[in-house]
Amino acid sequence: MTETPIRSLDEVRDILASLPDADADAARAAAARNAQLTKPPGALGRLEDLAIWFAGWRGTDRPRLEAPQIIVFAGNHGVTRQGVSAFPAEVTAQMVLNFEAGGAAINQLAGAFGASLDVIALDLDRPTADFTEGPAMTEDEVAEALSAGWAAVDPGADLLVVGEMGIGNTTAAAALSMALFGGQPADWTGRGTGVDAAGLAKKTDVVARGLAANPEARDDPLEALRRLGGRELAAMAGAILRARTERIPVILDGFICTAAAAVLEKASPGALDHAVAGHLSAEGGHRRLLDHLGKDPLLALDLRLGEGSGAALAIGVLRGALACHSGMATFAEAGVSDG
Repeated sequence: MTETPIRSLDEVRDILASLPDADADAARAAAARNAQLTKPPGALGRLEDLAIWFAGWRGTDRPRLEAPQIIVFAGNHGVTRQGVSAFPAEVTAQMVLNFEAGGAAINQLAGAFGASLDVIALDLDRPTADFTEGPAMTEDEVAEALSAGWAAVDPGADLLVVGEMGIGNTTAAAALSMALFGGQPADWTGRGTGVDAAGLAKKTDVVARGLAANPEARDDPLEALRRLGGRELAAMAGAILRARTERIPVILDGFICTAAAAVLEKASPGALDHAVAGHLSAEGGHRRLLDHLGKDPLLALDLRLGEGSGAALAIGVLRGALACHSGMATFAEAGVSDG
C-alpha cells in the first residue's frame, strides 16, 4: 500500500484541487460498442449507463470486474454517552470480532460477489469526544483517520465498497448531513439501530446541540467532518478520495457512508463522479442526501444494517451490467441485421 500524504486538512484540500477525471475516450468507445450490441437501443436501461461509467474510470471499452475490495471501518463515538443508541458502545468491538471470524452479513455478501474484505478498527478504546461539548476530533485525529482510509485501499482493486461499524454513528451522520446541507435536525435523524420514540427525540436534540456547539461546521465541509464525524466516517472519506486518485470506481453504501462521501462533494463539486449509490437505505435522511448529491440508488430493499451490505449487493448489479456490455456480441459479430 502507498503511504498516505494526508497529514492535515489542508493536504486534503490540495488533493481535492487536482483530482483525475475519467478516460473520456474509453467512455466514448464503450458507448459506441453499447450502441452496436444485439439488443434494441436502451433495452438494458441503467445497466448500459453503469457499464459506460465503469469503462471510463477503468480506461477500457470492454471492462471486466475482477478485483473488488470491501473495507469495513470501525470507530467509537463519545456522543453515545448521551444515550443515542439502542446498543452500548461495547458492541462495536464485539462486531469487529464477528467480522474477523467471518460471521457477519458483510462476510457472506463479500463471498457471494467475489470481493476481498478488510476490517480496520480505529482506536476503539479511545472514542471521539462528545460533539455536544465541542469538536469530536482534533485536526491530528481526523488526519490520522483519513490516512487510515487512504492507506487501506488496494491500488490493484478495480472497485471499492466502504462500510462501517460504530455505535452512535447514525447520530454523527445526521449532524454532519445537517452541517453540509442545512434543514432541521428532524430532517436527518432516524431510528438507527432501532431506538423508540423517546430515543429518537433524544437523538434529534443531540444533533441540534451538536450544531450549536460547533457552528464552524456549517462553513467548511472538512471542518464539519472533524467536528461532528467519527474516525470511521473520516476513514471512509479518505478511502473514497484515494479511490478517485487511482481511478477506482466506488459503490456507496447507506446513510453513514453517503454522509462521509458527501463531505468530499461539498468540498469539491464533482469529487464523487467516480461513485454510484448502491442502494437506498431505510434511514430517512439517506434519500435526502442522495437527492442533494444527484445520485439515484441501484437498489431499494429497506436495508439499515450498514457494514457496506447494500453496496456489496449492488456489486451483483454491476457484474451483470459489465457481463452484458463486454460479453454480448455486436450485430456485426453475430451476423444479425440491425435494421
